[in-house]
Amino acid sequence: MSTLAAIVQEYGTAYEEAFSEKLLPSHQRTMRDIAVCRTVDLGGHVYYCDHCQTTHYQYHSCRNRHCPQCQHQQGQAWLERQTLALLPVPYFMVTFTIPAALHQVTRLHQQTLYNILFRASAKALQELAGDPRYAGGQIGMIGVLHTWGRQLNYHPHVHYLVPAGSLSYDGRRWVSSRRTFLVPVKALSILFRAKFRDALKKTEWFDEVPSDVWQQDWVTHCQPVGKGAAALRYLAPYIFRVAISNTRILKVTDGRVTFRYKPSGCNSWKRCTLAVFEFLRRFLQHVLPKGFVKVRYYGFFSHSAQHLIPWIRSL
Repeated sequence: MSTLAAIVQEYGTAYEEAFSEKLLPSHQRTMRDIAVCRTVDLGGHVYYCDHCQTTHYQYHSCRNRHCPQCQHQQGQAWLERQTLALLPVPYFMVTFTIPAALHQVTRLHQQTLYNILFRASAKALQELAGDPRYAGGQIGMIGVLHTWGRQLNYHPHVHYLVPAGSLSYDGRRWVSSRRTFLVPVKALSILFRAKFRDALKKTEWFDEVPSDVWQQDWVTHCQPVGKGAAALRYLAPYIFRVAISNTRILKVTDGRVTFRYKPSGCNSWKRCTLAVFEFLRRFLQHVLPKGFVKVRYYGFFSHSAQHLIPWIRSL
C-alpha cells in the first residue's frame, strides 16, 4: 500500500514543472507540505523512557488541512463538541448541489463561488423554513461544504444539519415542524437557483455560465436523520478529512495509481486506476483557498446567537 505523501514525493516535482503556469499557489503549498510531513525536514521531538531506556524520535506534522496524516484528532474533537450541543428534537439533513454546467467557473473562482453557494443556499432555506406553513420561525443550521465524489471527481455541494423546528420570531416559543417534513424541496430548489443567479450577476463571471442553466432543475434534497448524532458522524469526516485517505490508496505501478472506493448505494469496494498526473489533478481540485471556512453556523447556531441555546433547550 502506498501513501499520498509517497506519490507527491516521487511525482510532485514533475507535476509542478508540467503545469507550473496553471498551478495555484495553494496547490503548490499543499503538495510541498504533504511531501515533508512527518519527515526529518520538519524536525521533531525525542522521547526517552528511563524505565526501559528506549529512545523514540517523533517527526513533526505539516498541519496542512489537506494532508491525510494531520486531521483525525481535530475531527474527533469537533464531533464530540457538536454531539453535546444537539437539541432534544428530530433533525433533517438538507443538501444543495450546483449543476455540472457551473463546475468550470466554480473551479476557477473557488473563493467567490463557494461563498455564493453558502449564502444562496442558507438564505433560501431560512426564508422558506420561516414560512408559517413550515417551521415558522428562526431555524438553526450547521453547514458543511463538500467538493469531492467517490472517485475524486468534482462535485461541490453543501450539507446542512437542521433541527425539526424553530424559535418563534418573538423569541418566546419553540415551534415544532413535522417529524418527516421540513420544507418542499421543489420550491427550495427554485429559490436557491434564483438567489445563486442574483449573486453571480454581481460578479464578472456571470456571462461565462450557459444561459440554459437557469432553466434547469437544480438538485436539493431533504431527509429526516433521527436525533442528529448519526448525521454528525457522517459530516465529521468531510470537515477534517481530505478527498482521499491513505488507506484507500492500494498501489502505484508504472505511473498509475489504483485506489478503492464505494459506489453510491453500494457497500462493496470497487477499484479505480488513474494516471498519476490525473490522480494529482483530481486531488488538488479539492484544495480549498487559503483561509476559506468550510463549516458555517446560521440562525440560532451562529456564534452571535449561542447565548440562545440554553433558552431554546429549556423551551
